[in-house]
Amino acid sequence: MSDITASLQTLRTPWRAVAAAFALNGVLLGVWASRIPAITEIHGLSPSRLGLILLFMGAGALISFPLAGRLADSLGAARITRWVAVGYIFTLILIGVAPGPVWLAGAVFLFGMHHGSMDVVMNTWATEVEKHMGRSVMASFHAMWSFGAGAGAGIGYFATSAGLGVSSHFTLAALLFGALLLPFVLTPWQSETRPHDPNAAVFALPRGALVLVGIIALAAAVGEGAIADWGAVFLVQEAGAREAQATLGYTVFSIAMVAMRLSADRIITLAGPVAVARASGVIAAAGMLLALGFATLPMTLLGFALVGVGYAAAVPLAFSRAAIDPDIPPGQAIASVATLGYGGLLLGPPMIGFVAEATSLRVAFGLLAALALLITAFGSVLRREE
Repeated sequence: MSDITASLQTLRTPWRAVAAAFALNGVLLGVWASRIPAITEIHGLSPSRLGLILLFMGAGALISFPLAGRLADSLGAARITRWVAVGYIFTLILIGVAPGPVWLAGAVFLFGMHHGSMDVVMNTWATEVEKHMGRSVMASFHAMWSFGAGAGAGIGYFATSAGLGVSSHFTLAALLFGALLLPFVLTPWQSETRPHDPNAAVFALPRGALVLVGIIALAAAVGEGAIADWGAVFLVQEAGAREAQATLGYTVFSIAMVAMRLSADRIITLAGPVAVARASGVIAAAGMLLALGFATLPMTLLGFALVGVGYAAAVPLAFSRAAIDPDIPPGQAIASVATLGYGGLLLGPPMIGFVAEATSLRVAFGLLAALALLITAFGSVLRREE
């Protein structure tokens, strides 16, 4: 037993601790998302009621951001990450055992709160480890999140194929991934703390230069949410893809994003955050225009892959910049940027739907190209003065 303990202590590094937190956050979200159709059937949810349930999750996340930021600053990001991670695991179990729609809405609200608050505090912890390591590593953490989300969704596919019930699936997944990843999240780390400012605004919204940083996160998040929810529709309606082929859109987008995130830190170290941000916006816009200009399956898939490459570094760069803002403590700064970013994920898909209905889906995707160029236009705000 002592040998096992010694081996575990060797494996528990600050980078792996934060990477495990990101992976846990992603995998639990992926597990939940993979069973939304089953949950809809179990509770007899109409499309509008499902939309309301999902709104509860988004509301829980948005409400949690300012509180999480304040707690990270006053009590330490690493400590709060551990607390929230444990609660996050159990809220997934609560969703699985919810006996009716009202209880489901409450469980999903709590799940959203824990997911959102963990997003803020683990990113705050990540910036501390990045500073400790003396080089850019934020993108690699976000790659671990993407891996986790993909693993959670993949396990959901196998659980569904095996006929495993939602409650059993969620309970087993929560306990399994908690047992695998929490020992790393519990790696000792002393976070910086700051006294609470009683005059600080209750709801975290960016101010000063962070407004532009938040817009960068918003632009990337709107595009990511749009590709996730509307990419398959675009492939069918505009590129003439069959339904099975349409599933490839988000797949190639996700693979490209993960691959870029695994290499982005090295590129940021060599070229600097401003150059990477400016190039990211151009690449994302070019990918969207490629899909719009040719609208064939191969070219649209290539375009979506370029969009994934373009968006990959934007949010990690935004969080890294927020954490070193000279005027706002890191937890509050990241919470304010996360508010805009998560708002983009929530508002992006409905925005595409409204614009597409009023004009066309091609026009709506054209707006995504314009938004991507905002990343380029505001890239200079990501310059690190430290």
